Amino acid sequence: MSAAADLYNSYIVSQVQSLRKRLVNEHRGSNPFVTISRQTGAYGITVSKGLCEYLQKNERRSKCTWTLFDKDLINKVVEEHDLPEKVLPYLSEEAVSEIQDMIEESLGLHPAHDLLVLKTGKTILHLAQLGYVIIVGRAANIITARMPGGVNIRLVSPLEKRVEHIQEYYKMDKKQAKEYIAKEDRNRKNYVKKYYGQDNEDPLLYDMVINVDNFKPNETIKMIGNLVLNRIVPN
Repeated sequence: MSAAADLYNSYIVSQVQSLRKRLVNEHRGSNPFVTISRQTGAYGITVSKGLCEYLQKNERRSKCTWTLFDKDLINKVVEEHDLPEKVLPYLSEEAVSEIQDMIEESLGLHPAHDLLVLKTGKTILHLAQLGYVIIVGRAANIITARMPGGVNIRLVSPLEKRVEHIQEYYKMDKKQAKEYIAKEDRNRKNYVKKYYGQDNEDPLLYDMVINVDNFKPNETIKMIGNLVLNRIVPN
């Protein structure tokens, strides 16, 4: 079993155990979740991992495990797994239907890659419904826009600072780092525009847009974490 499978299965077990303990009449779909959109080199990995640890440490009202799903892990989950049958009773099919209609309307004829985008969208929606997840990229803020409980974050930083960070992180020279950033940012922007008809740089798509260059990483993490904790409604 892959590391992705282990993490995913551990998350599912944690969520199902928690769901079974909740009141039957509790409003479904209100579980907390975070989506993070980021410019390349704006410390998306650092902030996401730190936020997951911060929320796990400071969120005392639930026994659920906060779990980080980045782009690579989302792809592996979509590729390797269907959603387990045991979680289906806890999910709102109305929300699933809405996101399917939205994606299908923008995709049209459903070639193979577009079907993968649809499946990715459904996976993100299901994870957000189960809650206690941090979802990085893949237009998650747009997919979950109609769902309560979410906090949508955009991380930005001046280009020169992002170039420096990418140089250090990936051991690239300045030219390579600039090219890498340009390519990644372009791909992300095109993905959101093609499949969801939105501009990922539109600040109105987010609850908070943070210039990470103005804060220390732990300050950014605490800022987001406290916003999430303040929005969680006690069970």
